[in-house]
Amino acid sequence: MWVRSGVNVARSINRLSAVQVAKLKEPGYYADGGNLYLQVAPGGSKSWIFRFTQDGKTREMGLGGVATFSLAEARERAAQQRKILADGQNPLAVKKERELERRLAEARVITFDQAAAAYIEAHEPSWKNKKHVAQWRTTLKVYASPVIGDLPVSQIDTALVLRILKPIWNEKTETATRLRGRIERILDWAKSQGYRSGDNPAAWVGHLDNSLPNPKKVADAGHHAALPWKEIG
Repeated sequence: MWVRSGVNVARSINRLSAVQVAKLKEPGYYADGGNLYLQVAPGGSKSWIFRFTQDGKTREMGLGGVATFSLAEARERAAQQRKILADGQNPLAVKKERELERRLAEARVITFDQAAAAYIEAHEPSWKNKKHVAQWRTTLKVYASPVIGDLPVSQIDTALVLRILKPIWNEKTETATRLRGRIERILDWAKSQGYRSGDNPAAWVGHLDNSLPNPKKVADAGHHAALPWKEIG
């Protein structure tokens, strides 16, 4: 006997079969047991419903459509909700709380490119030299964005920073040192805004100075020793 419109609670579990789920067409609620129902809408769409009674009130919670979740998967999802009920909690309230946590977590995520744009926007009014602003954007776009531009700032570590700097450190030392400083400032800004935590992977003193040669010595390495003036020419 099928249960429709929420009348009577099924006394057994696993009453439905995959074949039955596929064949049922008449609108209504069909009990599988264990608080799980197949809902057939007037338009023919089918979805899984978790029905439960708490504090004297009967409530419904959607578990997804039949096209997305099989009967076996719907049973697993219903079992998860029964555990929540067994702990004395309201499955709908728990779901709402988890959704809020997820949205808050997403709101805290910002990519390096987004952080860089925000940092430049915040400080550009104090930068009088337009060329300086252009250099910031250019170096970040050319060297940093291809490696970490799409990554959350919270996931940027020392290894990624070195991937950016090492290829240009010896050949374009001045550019590389300025780029390192810019990355460090952007990550510091991100930390101050709550987008990341921990040490700055682009910091030089006591950190990157252990992995990269002193930029002053690298720059000096390309200069020739001075000749006595009598030997010039």
